[in-house]
Amino acid sequence: MLLVLPAVQAENVTVLEGGTAQISCRLQNYDGSIVVIQNPRRQTLFFNGTRALKDDRFQMVLFTPRLVRITLTNVSVSDEGGYFCQLYTDDTHHQVATLSVVVPPEVPTVEVKTEAVEGGEVELTCVSPRSKPPATLRWVRDRREIAGVISQQENGKTVSVSNTIRIPVERKDNGVALSCEASHPALVGQKRVRHYSLDVHFAPTVKIIPPQGILREGDSLSLTCSVTGNPLPRDIQWSRVNDTLPERAEKTGNILHMSRLSQSHNGTYLCQAHNNYGRAADHYTLLVYVSVPPKSHPAIAHPTLPSSSFTKEYQDPGAVVETHSAVPYAMIGGILALLVFTVICVLIITIWCSVRQKGSYLTHEASGLDEHGEVQEAFLNGNDASQGKKEYLL
Repeated sequence: MLLVLPAVQAENVTVLEGGTAQISCRLQNYDGSIVVIQNPRRQTLFFNGTRALKDDRFQMVLFTPRLVRITLTNVSVSDEGGYFCQLYTDDTHHQVATLSVVVPPEVPTVEVKTEAVEGGEVELTCVSPRSKPPATLRWVRDRREIAGVISQQENGKTVSVSNTIRIPVERKDNGVALSCEASHPALVGQKRVRHYSLDVHFAPTVKIIPPQGILREGDSLSLTCSVTGNPLPRDIQWSRVNDTLPERAEKTGNILHMSRLSQSHNGTYLCQAHNNYGRAADHYTLLVYVSVPPKSHPAIAHPTLPSSSFTKEYQDPGAVVETHSAVPYAMIGGILALLVFTVICVLIITIWCSVRQKGSYLTHEASGLDEHGEVQEAFLNGNDASQGKKEYLL
């Protein structure tokens, strides 16, 4: 069986948007008949190699008895469709070359749906507004994908794709990097990536950085107020509790400077800051020591005490510490205690003896009263008086 090839053959073409497409028509047994090429709207582009449509993007690059080829530059999706290759002989022969336009995604954009506030949630949407076929979007954090809600919307021949996520945030998440990746067949394994840093709003924190060492009269002092917060507070306030700031105090941003310190500078100083999400403060208590000149006395020892003997914050470096040997005081105290104990014992014995003697006297006196009663009873009963006397005189 003899295979009869068609008089005209056309090849389908796929091209990236903005590229150049080559549309070819192959001819069989061409005898010089008329060849017409038409666009998808059936408008004639070329008639036997002659331009028929005034569109400079189309060019006839080859016209032979076996092959006719045109090019289309700066292709757009509106150029997509079937291009007709027609050969007018005794019978009309035609073939359609289908032009497909692929639209790769641009770098996606990130839309913030809800503001990120400490303790809340942030809603972020990654959008690829235009691609064909639809792009694939995904969110990534620390090389891990974050599951989101994907939606598509057709826009003519292209598609808009979005991926929305909701994640909880804390202040430690401020500045954390997220990525939205768009992949597409036209990118040949590559990705279009949009990086985004979380902007988490939170209330400020305040900390006064104190100076090192002990402050004495005549010294200078600079207090630095370290402030964090998002947004960062711009107005930092210095004050003194229950008093006004000293006359020579200078405020420069977050630094409070005082020169030639004296005891009039003593007090508690406050640093305060605020933003739309809260207020914070920290305090510092200033204690200026008066320098005492050391006394010259050859009989007084000045031993070096361990650092743990005094709290550094309240130790006066100008004070003189006088100490004596502890042994004489211990001996004197022991002797005095012994004397006091002896005196107390003597008093106790004296009082005890006195009480014993008084008790004995009272006993004999009571006995005498008993004898007197017996004599009186005998006299009343008429007993012999002389016998009674003799008996009781004993």
